[in-house]
Amino acid sequence: MLQVQTTRFGTVEIAEDRVLTFPKGLLGFSSLKRYCLLQPNEDAAFYWLQCLDDPSLAFVVTDPNLFFSDFSAPIRPEQMRELTLTKLEDAQVFVIVNKVNDNLTANLQGPLVVNVTNRIGEQLVLADKRWTTRHHMLSVGQPAQAASA
Repeated sequence: MLQVQTTRFGTVEIAEDRVLTFPKGLLGFSSLKRYCLLQPNEDAAFYWLQCLDDPSLAFVVTDPNLFFSDFSAPIRPEQMRELTLTKLEDAQVFVIVNKVNDNLTANLQGPLVVNVTNRIGEQLVLADKRWTTRHHMLSVGQPAQAASA
């Protein structure tokens, strides 16, 4: 087990086989290569992608198909080789989620693809103009107010 220091969650313990490695890093964070997924609860739609090399860096991620049924991340043959993917079924796709004012947006132009067998990942950059870096997912309003008696 690894003891992981985080600024958001304190010290968390994760199994060695939960470490995800992004050999090229993520866009803007090329020197940070090791991450893990922290799941808030069993049926969570959102996860924290916690950086193991920088305790203060964590991204909210989700499976894009939960929100965009027509989304797909085409993986080129050289990316298949880099991820050592032999079949597409072994690829799990995540997108980084941001909160902009009262809206959640997804970076559908830069999906993260992880080979679930060896836990090697890469952030792709898609040319498809249908998808944006801040694609609207849903609006989050004010918390419901309790009715006053």
